[in-house]
Amino acid sequence: MAENAPKRKIKDSVFTNLFQDKKYLFQLYKALHPEDCDVTEDEIADVTMKHILVGADYNDLGFSVGNRLIILVESQSTWTLNIILRALMYLVQTYHDYFKRTSQNLYGSKKVNMPAPELYVIYTGERKNIPETISLSKDFFGGAKIAVDAEVKVLYRENEKDIIGQYIIFSKVYNEQRKLYGNTKQAVTETIRICKDRNVLKEYFENREQEVVDIMMTLFDDEQILKAYAKDIRDNTERETERKTAERMIKKGKISLEEIADYVPSLSFDELKEIEARVMQME
Repeated sequence: MAENAPKRKIKDSVFTNLFQDKKYLFQLYKALHPEDCDVTEDEIADVTMKHILVGADYNDLGFSVGNRLIILVESQSTWTLNIILRALMYLVQTYHDYFKRTSQNLYGSKKVNMPAPELYVIYTGERKNIPETISLSKDFFGGAKIAVDAEVKVLYRENEKDIIGQYIIFSKVYNEQRKLYGNTKQAVTETIRICKDRNVLKEYFENREQEVVDIMMTLFDDEQILKAYAKDIRDNTERETERKTAERMIKKGKISLEEIADYVPSLSFDELKEIEARVMQME
């Protein structure tokens, strides 16, 4: 990885960066509602929430248009029905912010005004036979009638004629280039070149190419950090398990420390002696 890859304090992704631009957000809305011929760009309000579930950014997007509140979440390489819960939690938090922003009293006798929700997931992975819609009732409770349901429309088709389909194409091209070149700048620049040649998000890439490269190189760094963190957790868990195993074997007193060492390879002989001393003190 390039040593001069910029480190950005506020983490972003191509998904969130693209749709922070109201021009592209407007194109997104028109792709979802082509029948709404009278809507203007000025009527769209970005209500994307930050850091509501965990201490990191995810590819979630919220915006309102007239009486519609639209929530989009992105599911990348892994398909999971848990995306329904993510969308629902995001919706609830967005409503909470909306009522606060519009100074409406949920505890008063007057019925509050609220925009109608629409939930979408953009799936950019390789899984086949993706359903058109998923829902809490159908996919978690066998279609039973439940107190609160959430239906999510799944967007997964490649289409060079609208911005959603173009974003899906970009994601798949990127996955292909990453397989060829790994987590490198070449994978990023080849993705951008191919997309521009295919007229996929061409204007966006021409205007923000260096910014997109910076974003994706930073995400490579983040991925390596997360992998290292996960490895540390696994290693610590394994060591703790072996400590407990050694302690039980020492308490039984049937085999020597030298023999126990064969069963717990991550522990040094000195560590086994410390565990033995602690066991003897407890007894």
